[in-house]
Amino acid sequence: MSINRENKTKIIDEYARSEKDTGSPEVQIAILSERISNLTEHFQSHKKDNHSRTGLMRLINQRRSLLAYLKKSNKESYEKLIEKLGIRK
Repeated sequence: MSINRENKTKIIDEYARSEKDTGSPEVQIAILSERISNLTEHFQSHKKDNHSRTGLMRLINQRRSLLAYLKKSNKESYEKLIEKLGIRK
């Protein structure tokens, strides 16, 4: 359900603004999106796992607030990230 170190470093390298960037909103949103997709795959076979479903809702809300912040602060970066991740507006 969580992402391993190799996938996380690959995501950070792909979405980072600079070489040592690990905490920008773009990176955080990309990592959250990966975790959300992993959890949705988990629910295909574990339909009654309600505790993890609560965690999924927290991740979705956190991503939503980060997307709202990015849209407010840097609209161009927001548009690129939405298109790259395939998230609907």
